[in-house]
Amino acid sequence: MTWIDLRSDTVTHPTPAMRDAMRDAEVGDDVYGDDPSVKALEDAAAGKLGKEAALFVPSGNFGNQLALLTHCDRGDEVILGDDCHIVWHETGGAALIAGVQLRTIESDKGVMPIDAIRRRIRVGEDIHWPKTGLISLENAHSNGRVIPLSAMAETAALAREHHIPVHLDGARVFNAATHLRCDVREITQHADTVMFCLSKGLAAPVGSIIAGSADFVRRARRNRKLMGGGLRQAGVLAAPGLIALNEMSQRLAEDHDRAQSLAEGLAALPGVSVQREDVHINLVWFRLPENTDGAALAAYLLERGIKANPPEDGLMRFATHWQVDGEAVERTLAAMRAFLAG
Repeated sequence: MTWIDLRSDTVTHPTPAMRDAMRDAEVGDDVYGDDPSVKALEDAAAGKLGKEAALFVPSGNFGNQLALLTHCDRGDEVILGDDCHIVWHETGGAALIAGVQLRTIESDKGVMPIDAIRRRIRVGEDIHWPKTGLISLENAHSNGRVIPLSAMAETAALAREHHIPVHLDGARVFNAATHLRCDVREITQHADTVMFCLSKGLAAPVGSIIAGSADFVRRARRNRKLMGGGLRQAGVLAAPGLIALNEMSQRLAEDHDRAQSLAEGLAALPGVSVQREDVHINLVWFRLPENTDGAALAAYLLERGIKANPPEDGLMRFATHWQVDGEAVERTLAAMRAFLAG
């Protein structure tokens, strides 16, 4: 049986070219700064993002928490959306690692109203207040939407006015650029630091990048070691990362097209409600008919070689990636149709 895995784009296997690159990678000890493959990846990533420097880190979660730790003093506040990845899916690391508190804003599908951000910035030196240490944005958002550049620009301008840095959780920032049909630097210009994942839709087996000023990356490199992320012969991971960055980032429109096909097919099924307006990238969110047993559906799909996570809070998600082709989409829709037909 050929498996179809729709749980996430984190499940992607490295391509054959990546496996060859891993085998042949030139390596050194990255803690000493002499792994040539890592240095090549970091230089290429910084250039792509329009930043002075970049740092290879083990994961996106690690990269976001490293950014908070490097930007902020303990006790600072970080302003961010209440539905973002840092709040929901990073195990409370902000409190444990950076020692910061998260001041959340109810977002409009990932967009934080500028007036709401303005009201939460601590202005002045009141001894009772924490300091606003950082504003964090997410684009593409984990809800599947791409945040408009105008909203990012407005937030960046407000942050500069108050001398507050902006961090971008850009786990899928190349998906966002694909959707907007723009150079990724048109997005990243609105943030002081950026994290993006090599290991999601870009299909590298491990790793993420955090980028910013040379001074920020110098401080982050020390904090990476503190957090246990000092890497040794990491060139075997950086080599496929270069392929992810330079080649796989150019084919993401295929994943988006497959997501649209899935959304269209699901919407045609009786009782299924698809959030069609939110399918900007490779993520499809939908609700099943009332009283549908989500766990039973996941088990039914698994028996037919389709891996999917059961619904969470009533919503189910399918993710496309380079290993989900047109046949996989049709097979999935057929299985969904059969299950719902009883």
